[in-house]
Amino acid sequence: MSYKTNKAQQDLLNQFLSGHGAQLSDETLDKLYQFADLVVDTKEYGNLISAKDSEKFLSRHIADSLVPFVFLGKEISAQGGKFRWVDMGAGAGCPVFPLAIAMPNVQFYAVEPRHMRVNFMQMVKEKLHLDNLTVVGKRFETSGLSNLDFISCRALSTFENDWERAKAGLKASGTFVTLKSYNNIVHLENDPKVHIQKYELPEEEQVYALVTRGNNE
Repeated sequence: MSYKTNKAQQDLLNQFLSGHGAQLSDETLDKLYQFADLVVDTKEYGNLISAKDSEKFLSRHIADSLVPFVFLGKEISAQGGKFRWVDMGAGAGCPVFPLAIAMPNVQFYAVEPRHMRVNFMQMVKEKLHLDNLTVVGKRFETSGLSNLDFISCRALSTFENDWERAKAGLKASGTFVTLKSYNNIVHLENDPKVHIQKYELPEEEQVYALVTRGNNE
C-alpha cells in the first residue's frame, strides 16, 4: 500500500507533529509520502530498509527525521537567513530529505560515500524537485564543505565520535545536531555544553533524544 493512501500511518505522523505544535502543508506532507514510497518501493539500489520498518516508515523514520524541524524549525525561520546544513552519512536520505522538504529555505547537503545510496538519493532529489538539496558522494572529511551553520547525523556512532567529526566543519556560531536513543546519551545529562531534548515516537517503546552542541560551547 502506498503511503499516499495509508491513513493510519498518516494519522500517526500528523498526531506526532501536532502534539509538538508543528504543522505542515498538504503539499509538504504529500512530498513526504512520495519520499516514503520511493524508499520502501525502490529495489534496484539495494536493500534500503527492512521489511519491518517499511510498514511504519512514516511513524518511525519520517517522524524521527522531522524532530530537528519540530524543535529547531521556528528558531531557524525566525532568524530568516539562508542557512547551510550538512547531513553526515545520509544513507537512504533520513533525516536530510524530510528536513529539506519541511524547510525549503535551508540549503541542505546529503553527504554519503556509498555509491548505490548516492545514486538513489540523486534520483529522489530529481523526482521530488528538491532544489535546496545537494547530494555529495564523499565522506564528510573529504567533501570540502566547511563554515556550516548546522551539521547533523542520525545514529552514526557515539555522540563523542560524531561531534569530533563535525566540529571542524562548523562555523563559530554553528550547531551540531544528532538523533540518538536516550539510553546512549544519558551520560551527557550533566554536560553544560550539550543540550538534550527527549521525545517519544508513535507506537515505539524506547525514549529518544535530540542532542545539540554549539561550536562556541
